[in-house]
Amino acid sequence: MIQFDCHAHVYERIQSVAGARYVPDRPAPLAAWRALQAEHGIRGGVIVQVSFLGTDNSQLLAALAGLDRRHFAGVAVVDLATPEHKLAVLAENGVKAVRWNLISGAPLPHVDDPATRRFVDTLAALGMHVEVQLESGRLADYLEPLSTLPVPVVIDHLGLPASPDPAREPWLEALSICRNRDRFFAKMSAPYRGRADPRPHLERLLELVSADRCVWGSDWPHTRHDDVATYAGYLADISDHVDDATAAKVLYGLEVQ
Repeated sequence: MIQFDCHAHVYERIQSVAGARYVPDRPAPLAAWRALQAEHGIRGGVIVQVSFLGTDNSQLLAALAGLDRRHFAGVAVVDLATPEHKLAVLAENGVKAVRWNLISGAPLPHVDDPATRRFVDTLAALGMHVEVQLESGRLADYLEPLSTLPVPVVIDHLGLPASPDPAREPWLEALSICRNRDRFFAKMSAPYRGRADPRPHLERLLELVSADRCVWGSDWPHTRHDDVATYAGYLADISDHVDDATAAKVLYGLEVQ
């Protein structure tokens, strides 16, 4: 049973950073997201910092300020050089993770670099984790380093699959031989963002990451895909296979009402 929407973007204003890959033409108000949750029987959720706002998490924090922390949390985007006291402010205001948006050839943080280790150690001390968006082929080579981090690692959008055949999916193949899968959680969301439909991959994924390590996300408002996506997209495909209560509690501190 799915009770939380663990991946949605909320922004009341369009204020894009320089070089943004995509800028929407209209806001995604908190009230609209909450109305969709109510319509679909969703009890709470997670607001993820949208890419066109860069590391300015002010709108994220403003949205969280008016929500019940028992049922809502946030995922921010920050630089690796962000000092501990600023990360602590995010944590105090309901942020439970930082997102590494590494698609389109973005450089991958070297997990053995002292600066990266200090950053992740700070996240661990604050009870936060890392969420990674990365295409399947590059993710396959990055899984082993990610498995050494001292925090949970959430794989966004089902690893942005590249192959219609689950047995030939690069990141799932890498996960199957990863020496330590205990750090990994999977976010089942946005089947339209990868190069292949991930729905056939569900059975294979659940063999490698147990169902209590999976969450669902609407990816609302489906930027760049709002002409083909719906709020409940992919929800029906997984609701009989996944109960998100445990993962939502572990990752985001969310409580079932």
